[in-house]
Amino acid sequence: MLYDITLRSVLAGALVLVSGAAVASAADPQLPQVRAALEAAERGQSDAAQPGALADHPLYGWIRYAALARTLDTLPAAQGQAFLARYRGQAVAAAFREAWLAALARREDWPAFRAAWASTVDSKALRCAELRARLATGAADAQWTADAQALWRALGGKPAPTECEAPFAALAARGGLPPALRWARFDQAAGDWNAAVMREATRGLPAEQLALADDYAAFMEAVHDRALAWPKTERSRWVASQGLARLGKATPTAAETQLPKYAHALGFSEADRGRVLYQIALWTVASYEPESARRLAAVPAAAYDARLHEWRVREALARSDWPAALAAIDAMGAQQRSDSRWTYFQARLLELTGDRAGAQAAYRRAAQAPEFHGFLAADRIDAPYTLCPWLPHDGDAARAAVARDPAIVRAMGLYRLDRRGWAQREWDDALSRFDATQRRLAVEVAQDHGWFDRAVFALGKTADERRLYALRFPLHHDATIRREAAKNGLDPAWVAAEIRAESVFDSNARSSANALGLMQVLPATGMQVAQRLGLPWAGAPSLYDPDTNIVLGTAYLRQVLDKYGGKPYFAIAGYNAGPTPLQRWQSQRPGMDPDFWIETISYKETRDYVARVLAFSTLYDWRLNGKAVPLSARMRGDHGAARKSFHCPLAQP
Repeated sequence: MLYDITLRSVLAGALVLVSGAAVASAADPQLPQVRAALEAAERGQSDAAQPGALADHPLYGWIRYAALARTLDTLPAAQGQAFLARYRGQAVAAAFREAWLAALARREDWPAFRAAWASTVDSKALRCAELRARLATGAADAQWTADAQALWRALGGKPAPTECEAPFAALAARGGLPPALRWARFDQAAGDWNAAVMREATRGLPAEQLALADDYAAFMEAVHDRALAWPKTERSRWVASQGLARLGKATPTAAETQLPKYAHALGFSEADRGRVLYQIALWTVASYEPESARRLAAVPAAAYDARLHEWRVREALARSDWPAALAAIDAMGAQQRSDSRWTYFQARLLELTGDRAGAQAAYRRAAQAPEFHGFLAADRIDAPYTLCPWLPHDGDAARAAVARDPAIVRAMGLYRLDRRGWAQREWDDALSRFDATQRRLAVEVAQDHGWFDRAVFALGKTADERRLYALRFPLHHDATIRREAAKNGLDPAWVAAEIRAESVFDSNARSSANALGLMQVLPATGMQVAQRLGLPWAGAPSLYDPDTNIVLGTAYLRQVLDKYGGKPYFAIAGYNAGPTPLQRWQSQRPGMDPDFWIETISYKETRDYVARVLAFSTLYDWRLNGKAVPLSARMRGDHGAARKSFHCPLAQP
């Protein structure tokens, strides 16, 4: 039975979840006082953190934490223990414990360290400090040895924190690091191409073994001919193949040239050769170099994984070799091949190679997925889009109970104070105790407070949760989005989709590249756009203002769209990757159909980003209008096409 999901009641129910009234009602009138007290405590004005008007406030523990954090290196042990006791079981106690333990380790106050220790501490540096504390207090028994060995193994191929030097030296002195244990970690480090850890792990080996281990590590750093005389052991082959694989990533041609002599000298197995040939092929095809097809074909079938199977399809698509691309999809495992992405491309290739019936069947399968390739498949067979939104009704009492949970209360307060790390700790603490229903309700509460990205990180664990489109695709500042989209001749659904992809509607978002606000606008870009529009420019902090960010970000999106000939899929790629990579991709595959061009983008981040934004645009079109411009028309910039409906095929009860 088909259920039409364009009903106004569904849309109205979805939109009300993030209404401005809900956000406004969530305010805590004491938050300004809490903010002032936190800032005063961090400045060392401890009187601001003393009991008073805020003594009973849910965030008082964090005010005390901020005050104590300044004095950890001199804080009396009794005070530290008192804080842990008072806030036992709360996220603030866990945060304080980690900082306090680090300070006690610096002070080498090992009795106090052991008194403050909790087995829930996960930091490897602190775990090493705990080993040292037991060592210093005469508790280095058989259990100590077992724990130290377990931590050594847990480090794997990663470097040990400096805090581990003393306990590991003590472990070695007690005979707790036999060669087998050292070599095991060495092998893991070789798998990670980490020569420094290879040396670190084998530092205490007998002289003859140590010399070989050092030569192994040197090979990882730079391939050398001494390896031709290595003993023909499994470890020699493992290290040599990993060193050549590392070279294959950096210089595929050099690795391909060097491989035969090492394979012959050390007796490489097919797996050893495959390890090297995999990297040679991967880093050749990622740039679509002329040798791509040959090098892909040279990789043994057993060395292929999902990643390389995908690249084999892309390489053939880039050459417009439809039979080869279809064969590459056929070579995938059943699970990978059944993904809507590859089902869609299988259909496209079947269609291009003349199998219309097979193509139609594959399109129908792919069209069941409510995402980029599913929407494209529906367009190919002129079918409505499949979408089965879930809007559960749990009642006000259940939601209110979650909203009153002490950790949720603290998390929301801290988020509104822009203490994101602390808020995350409280949130994680709450969700560790919640069932699926409470987790979903917590996301609703978070959205009431303007914390929209919780749906992205907390939901999606089940098929039903993925149907929570109203939560997973929030819509905020929609009046500004509509106004600026109209002013710039853009689809508001696209603008909303860009915000969802860039920041999940977090107006205070800041990237590692210093892109700011809802649309992640770089300050230099914001200034240039403001000058072009004749608008006042108040500096980078103004980009945290939602209206300013949307005004400048939308104008910039229009600028990018015009630059790339009105083709949204080019504009989206350029918005993410910048002009230089985009120009390279355009010149490599001029005139290619948009779906094939997007799939053959070299950068995974940009490839996925373009597909994601286009799919999000379709979903936001549904949220805004109930129907959507066909995705195949949308990505070409044709917004005059007749809108498509959505349906949900549910079994008859």
